[in-house]
Amino acid sequence: MTTGVGTDWQAWQESWDKQQEWYMPDREDRFRIMLDMVEACVGPEPRILDLACGTGSITARLLARFPNATSTGVDLDPALLTIARGTFEGDERVSFVTADLKDPEWTTRLPYDSYDAVLTATALHWLRDEPLAALYGRIAELVRYGGVFMNADHMIDETTPRINAIERTQRHARMDQAMRNGALDWAEWWQLAAQDPALAEPTAKRFEIYGDHADGDMPSAAWHARVLCEKGFGEARPVWRSPSDTLLLALK
Repeated sequence: MTTGVGTDWQAWQESWDKQQEWYMPDREDRFRIMLDMVEACVGPEPRILDLACGTGSITARLLARFPNATSTGVDLDPALLTIARGTFEGDERVSFVTADLKDPEWTTRLPYDSYDAVLTATALHWLRDEPLAALYGRIAELVRYGGVFMNADHMIDETTPRINAIERTQRHARMDQAMRNGALDWAEWWQLAAQDPALAEPTAKRFEIYGDHADGDMPSAAWHARVLCEKGFGEARPVWRSPSDTLLLALK
């Protein structure tokens, strides 16, 4: 993914999106609803915290829809942050912060004391329940009154094991077909990243930090809503669902 004058960051963005869509073909639906609710709750010029931002997927869609928005992306992954910083270099609406969300002091690194909205997608399932609950408390302190937090992620309802098994079987069959058609999975995408001169070193560092994959929890939407309200939000409930995932909104 390189050119004669350097790395093609937009190509890496598109490659990441395609890899993620292999797991979540309805990925754009959750982003669209997320931004619909941002506009409904806090208007078209929001100050956003893109939490566990990765390559900046949410930020890219935010700025395309709301040109007067501002975004702070925070993540620990050096490879994905390298792509994010390359993609948005020179855009004064965007800043990025390297921080570990399990560090109680991570919010002190942010450029703002409060945000209209904190947004995250397909990332917090890397955390266990206890550190996730602690993180929700810190997020509640960052979101202004009337602001929102939204998390689009895997949220498993353990009370429906047969439905869960049916959904999982259908989803994996679809993924197998997509792979036969040439889709890249997680491991293959990272193998390509490790071969790019601009990403080889940060990719090696990210595997030192995370290993192959973190072993987090995936509690139900009801758990997320309850904990968010316990930590300082006034209301919380799902605003979008697919067979496997949920977009949960908490209003301060």
